[in-house]
Amino acid sequence: MNRKTLVLPAVVGLLAPVLAACGGSSSGSGGDDAIAVGTTDRFTATKDAPAPLDPAYAYDVGTWNVLRQTVQTLMIQPKGDGEPVPEAAQSCGFSDSGNERYVCTLRDGLKFANGDAITAADVKYSIDRARAIKADSGVFALLSTIDTVETKGDREVIFHLKTADATFPYKLSTPVAGIVNPDDYAKNKLRDGFDVDGSGPYTMKADVKNDELEDAVFTKNPHYKGSLTVNNDKVELRSYADADAMGTAIEKGDIDLITRTMSPQQIQKLSNESGGDVDLVEMAGLEIRYLAFNTKAPAVKSRAVRQAMAQLINRSELVSKVYGTQAEPLFSLVPATIVGHSNSFFNKYGDPSVTKAKSLLTQAGITTPVKLTLHYTTDHYGSGTKEEFEDLQKQLDASGLFEVGIKGAPWTTFRPAEQKGEYDVYGMGWFPDFPDADNYLAPFLDKDNFLGSPYDNGKIRNTLIPDSRREADRLAASGSLTEIQDIVANDVPVLPLWQGKQYVAARDDVTGTAYALNSSATLQLWELGKGVSG
Repeated sequence: MNRKTLVLPAVVGLLAPVLAACGGSSSGSGGDDAIAVGTTDRFTATKDAPAPLDPAYAYDVGTWNVLRQTVQTLMIQPKGDGEPVPEAAQSCGFSDSGNERYVCTLRDGLKFANGDAITAADVKYSIDRARAIKADSGVFALLSTIDTVETKGDREVIFHLKTADATFPYKLSTPVAGIVNPDDYAKNKLRDGFDVDGSGPYTMKADVKNDELEDAVFTKNPHYKGSLTVNNDKVELRSYADADAMGTAIEKGDIDLITRTMSPQQIQKLSNESGGDVDLVEMAGLEIRYLAFNTKAPAVKSRAVRQAMAQLINRSELVSKVYGTQAEPLFSLVPATIVGHSNSFFNKYGDPSVTKAKSLLTQAGITTPVKLTLHYTTDHYGSGTKEEFEDLQKQLDASGLFEVGIKGAPWTTFRPAEQKGEYDVYGMGWFPDFPDADNYLAPFLDKDNFLGSPYDNGKIRNTLIPDSRREADRLAASGSLTEIQDIVANDVPVLPLWQGKQYVAARDDVTGTAYALNSSATLQLWELGKGVSG
């Protein structure tokens, strides 16, 4: 095989929702031995986050990738991207011209993995439960446009929306909308620990030590009925402390495939080598990285300080030094490949300029150097994060306008501190819930946003986001989306840095690797096989 395989990007963007029906089978052809997959994602139950795998709480790419194997949703994003298709549903679609009433009919004979029948009442219970618990992860905000959920018989679910939402089919494809059994998930309480039960393509058995999931075995669910074809009988997901340990494991043949997150050095090495037993697969990715601000913190409360940082940071230099060809500079929260993208930050600030940044601070009466600490997570976004923040520190300090410190913390410490507003400036990444511009804007800017940010722009929340959601043709939403991005570039509650590609590395007897991840970084374990057509 070639050392490096390039998977060409598919066209992304939400198309006009239509009533659809999609059949599928669950025929598999894997052997008795599990396909072993490595990841550096860490799954930890803590006092602040005791229920990491509850669909009503989980809201990061790692935990979602566990849930997507086990908890079924009404809709699903197809492996080649594009608009979502029915999964637990037989058909779904808007039943009115205003995109405010969405109706799904369940597949006949759906069952949970324990054999219990699934009814429309279970779907309503699951959705209402996530909305009522309102977990501090903020994931419930994906369901914020729902007014009420109605059932009609055992198979029909009707969603009445507060306002038009053309992105709603995508939201029903996310794990927060996963169907759970009321016998396993209490109505008003999160399910602590690492037990997961659902009706997805696999059941899961977790190996947990010291409140941390070290190994998860996914076994094909004999009761699964949906749109997916499962190409194996068993997959084992192993969590590694770092990219080096994971890389050693695949070189030794202990695992068959590695996903996120390989180090930039590993990717470069595999890209340049020829021969051998491990192949690198590059595919389209929609991951972004950005700095976020606590806009009430004294050090960055002044918009001029945030604007000066936007004027100084050299994204091209940052990407070149740390990630090379594995990333590209980003001048908006919305990636360049998504419909509605605008280079708003470049349009406002142009090339990096110390002179312009100094003028911004002087006009606002800000005394320099401005003292800041940039916080980052040491174990959640890959080994390049520390080097990235070291370069940001150097760039800002070199201007003479800032005096910057950097401080790293593990995700289990970092995320709760960020949510509590303990950091003035901090680095975050975003893997989209679904590939639409709305999902790069609303989670950061709307009420109950993912960051818990105090930034509140009434025009964005009350007018522009609702206006953009009314347009089933996403090109027609570009005006509202562009205006949102322009406001963000002016106010700088967040500062986008770069957009990344994504990679997997696999031993050359593994099939289906081209679809191991979709553009939203969804891990699609059912696509993998050994010596079979996946």
